[in-house]
Amino acid sequence: MALLEITVIPLGTAGSGLSAWIAGLESLLEESGLPFRLSDMGTIVEGSADELFAIARKLHEHCFGAGVARVYTVMKIDDRRDKAVAIGDKVASVEARKAVKPDK
Repeated sequence: MALLEITVIPLGTAGSGLSAWIAGLESLLEESGLPFRLSDMGTIVEGSADELFAIARKLHEHCFGAGVARVYTVMKIDDRRDKAVAIGDKVASVEARKAVKPDK
């Protein structure tokens, strides 16, 4: 499995708020069946690399289909093949390390 962090920004919309757009994109993610987590600055999605590239394209194209003439999409993919990864694993690993007190 791999992780995708994606931010899709439709440009040239009527207002500066994007929550209505994000809600529409979240509906597409729900329909995909892929695990995802919305954050204040983007969305993390879990799946195979093929699934992640496909959903990224779908999210990006959705805005054009809704009448926007320009879309700015930023994405990062962490495709780790030596072990299974899931949303939240990296944060849990950091938290576990913080909980370990070094010997004095």
